[in-house]
Amino acid sequence: MSDSETIAAGYAFTGPALDPGALLWDGACLPDAQIRVPLPMPNRHGLVAGATGTGKTRTLQLVAEQLSAQGVPVFLADVKGDVSGISAPGTANDKVAGRAAEVGQQWTATGFPAEFYALGGIGHGIPVRATITGFGPVLLSKVLQLNQTQEQSLGLIFHYADTKGLELIDLKDLRSVVTFLTSDEGKPELKNIGGLSTATAGVILRSLTAFEAQGMADLFGEPEFDTSELLRIAQDGRGMVSVLELPAVQDKPQLFSTFLMWLPADLFHDLPEVGDADRPKLVFFFDEAHLLFNDASKAFLDSITQTVRLIRSKGVGVFFVTQTPRDVPGDVLAQLGNRVQHALRAFTPDDQKALKATVKTFPNSTYDLEEILAGLGTGEAVVTVLSENGAPTPVAVIRLRAPESLMGPVDATTLEHGQVLVPPRPLCTGCGPGVGVREAGVTAPAAGDTEGGCRVGSQGGRVDGPTGRRQRHVQVPGAFRRHPDRP
Repeated sequence: MSDSETIAAGYAFTGPALDPGALLWDGACLPDAQIRVPLPMPNRHGLVAGATGTGKTRTLQLVAEQLSAQGVPVFLADVKGDVSGISAPGTANDKVAGRAAEVGQQWTATGFPAEFYALGGIGHGIPVRATITGFGPVLLSKVLQLNQTQEQSLGLIFHYADTKGLELIDLKDLRSVVTFLTSDEGKPELKNIGGLSTATAGVILRSLTAFEAQGMADLFGEPEFDTSELLRIAQDGRGMVSVLELPAVQDKPQLFSTFLMWLPADLFHDLPEVGDADRPKLVFFFDEAHLLFNDASKAFLDSITQTVRLIRSKGVGVFFVTQTPRDVPGDVLAQLGNRVQHALRAFTPDDQKALKATVKTFPNSTYDLEEILAGLGTGEAVVTVLSENGAPTPVAVIRLRAPESLMGPVDATTLEHGQVLVPPRPLCTGCGPGVGVREAGVTAPAAGDTEGGCRVGSQGGRVDGPTGRRQRHVQVPGAFRRHPDRP
């Protein structure tokens, strides 16, 4: 058996599978040698990497299409605004026809069921927001760009809120608690657990003010987004493609990248263990993934690693899309069982180091990967995935299929008027303008005061307005804190 036949045999799976493309060997595309990915394996996570302009976005679009077609919901983070086309049929042309013929693809223009979201309603789509309690101190510290000492102090504030039964809904709540804990009346509350210095509190308050001044306050409040909505199946049996539109906030990478990580972390708490299922329940694709890890604290990195490691058993896969494997910390990279590596350019000494380091992350191969990776064309990639029994497949160079949906953004006017969205549904009730707490925020304990406002009651619970309704709050250990039980 020749080397090419050995490689092709390593991908000849008979069960349900994704079909990303055909084998390339000695410069020729072999349409009879299809490279397949077993459908259960995307929940073992993956990496799509490559230099700018090599086809990463089209690869994630192609894989998302095929997952949706087989009933798997998909989440796409649309940083550049060019993924919305997945909701509309593609356009036939000579280039698409030529690629389809080369790889043995029966290409049909197809749009996929999609729904669009926007962080805090900034941009087009259903608003996505979280409560401060649900977001947690580790993620919030990254958004506010706090240092380690300030992050630890913020953790004390959350701990205090836990012990007092306070659910922090929005930034007003958090500011009021910080102000109270640095007052003469509130300082004794934290004395036994280290206290909160006035200087650190001042930094946190200034960071909150600056964050609000950027128009970001609407990201926090009620109703908190129910991440289980990402698991929906369309009426025709295809998986729903949830697209988070980020162009309006792409100049705030710390913000949106951190919010992206909140979604699987929140979802993790609600899903049951499923073990090795016949298909994933959901697959996340995080484009520009290096932004997740830039200037990240050790606590944040540990939390990402833990989430990625454990969420697999809940049937959820996470794919990171970035330029080089070096953008992803080693502990996270070790969890990624599927690899699609597009071309890397070696124009500088640093580029050459990155190329050599990337080659070392692949299993032994008959290819000269250093030469191959530097010479791949657009829409070509080096891949290795996990087989049906969980073993790595042989390294293969492939030419990828063409996406069947629109390769580019849908018209902005069309998107604004919702013409590409799925029909209206009775979900995400109240996902309009954010509903925060009462204007007064959280004030110092004042028993018996029943005026409007969110305050601390005489017995420590949170009391809302004249009804005096006490809010349940669930204390959960760990860096990623979950929201209280939804009604």
